[in-house]
Amino acid sequence: MNALVSVIMPNYNGEKFLSETIGSVLAQTYQNWELLITDDCSTDGSAALIREYAEKDPRIKLFVQEKNGGAAAARNRSLREAKGKWIAFLDSDDVWKPEKLERQLAFMQENGYAFSCTKYEHIDENSEPLGKVVVSPKVIGKHKMFRYCYLGCLTVMYDAETVGLLQVDERLGNGLNDYALWLKAVKKAKCYYLGECLAEYRVRKRSLSHGKKTRLIKEHYRLMRIGEGRNCFVSLWYTCVHLLFGVMKKLFYVKRRK
Repeated sequence: MNALVSVIMPNYNGEKFLSETIGSVLAQTYQNWELLITDDCSTDGSAALIREYAEKDPRIKLFVQEKNGGAAAARNRSLREAKGKWIAFLDSDDVWKPEKLERQLAFMQENGYAFSCTKYEHIDENSEPLGKVVVSPKVIGKHKMFRYCYLGCLTVMYDAETVGLLQVDERLGNGLNDYALWLKAVKKAKCYYLGECLAEYRVRKRSLSHGKKTRLIKEHYRLMRIGEGRNCFVSLWYTCVHLLFGVMKKLFYVKRRK
């Protein structure tokens, strides 16, 4: 089957890496795709750059938000505009290997899967490998998904006919909004892992301070309270469980490249 794949990409001030990211979509061996980029009121040259690509290739479509609303609102917009049977995700600084769509689609279609993820590796701001590869459990059902977000956003694909149109609470802003999508998707279909490294996640220069860790804890609590509508006690429980399984992920699911 040569079904259309809708690639969902939010963008905010991603000019530095956009050409490499878009180029990795253009280079796909599977060519029946549409790239839906929602620009969240960037202040750099992002929108103009995307517009140049869209003028050259009608499969690339730009949507510009009226006001800055964060990645949750930008992803929601692209998802509403998507026409494909299959939905895939790529952030504006990450990169796909050329065979990513072809290999993942074959994996899903041959096995009848509606939701999947793949292995991916870390690269730096100069696109150099950092020697880390991230894997996932072979099957992720609802209980496992609520324990921890094992999925790399850049590796996720699902069948829109099975999962339906997903939208997350836009109050989440930039906080774990991709995880909010997977929590909704897994209620419709289990996620299956393809053990091939088909994507590259760019590690940006960010602080590893206590403040960032505290913010992540708060974001997970808000995800459960706002995104899932859980009460404060259940939200706190899942936040503690998430911390525990975060340690386990580093031990069992982040590998050194051999």
